[in-house]
Amino acid sequence: MAANTSPIFTLTPVIGMAAISTANTNRDGTGTIVTVLAGGTDGTRIHRITIKAIVTTTAGMIRLYIDNGTSIILWREILVTAITASGTVAAFEEEILLDGEEALILPATYELQASTNNAEAFNVIAEGGNY
Repeated sequence: MAANTSPIFTLTPVIGMAAISTANTNRDGTGTIVTVLAGGTDGTRIHRITIKAIVTTTAGMIRLYIDNGTSIILWREILVTAITASGTVAAFEEEILLDGEEALILPATYELQASTNNAEAFNVIAEGGNY
């Protein structure tokens, strides 16, 4: 079996962004789910995902999915804490670092998608690079 014997690196930086706000309590890939980033022609490596509320939050969940074009599968759940955002209190924010072997590699036809459990507004930003 042939294998790539040389390390490869991403060529073009990419940032995927999505605004989510429609409540979706499902974990099965149904309901309102928004695409954050689609895999590039030769695949995409994601090394950081940032979730930032733009409103006051109540206890809930952000869900990240992987869509292979046929099925949408729950990948991660991020617990959202209740925060009353103000001029002196920052809104909810969570950063997921996917360094080294933990990086998420999306093949060309795959997508990273997101939803929110509660009807609260969040920005989801995925950073990485296309191969």
